[in-house]
Amino acid sequence: MGNKLYVGNIAYEDDRDMLNEAFSRYGTITDCTIIIDRETGRSKGFGFVEMSSDAEAQAALEALDGFEMEGRELRVSEARPREDRGSRGGGGSRY
Repeated sequence: MGNKLYVGNIAYEDDRDMLNEAFSRYGTITDCTIIIDRETGRSKGFGFVEMSSDAEAQAALEALDGFEMEGRELRVSEARPREDRGSRGGGGSRY
């Protein structure tokens, strides 16, 4: 298992401080990010937490997957590598 976790079903009002508080009980957090929608500036309801070791990440995953925070059950799993979506291109003339 890696030390980077995907955290889903985050309440839209939650912020990094809330995630840091929940996950720091299980070890040292090296990075914490909530994904923000570019158009609205609001949370997309998911993010990533990176712990300093695999053991800490495993402990956080076991404790917090299904944990209720702000009325929503968190979904915590090992983060997968980002998929390459290829070039988006765009912006140029067709002629």
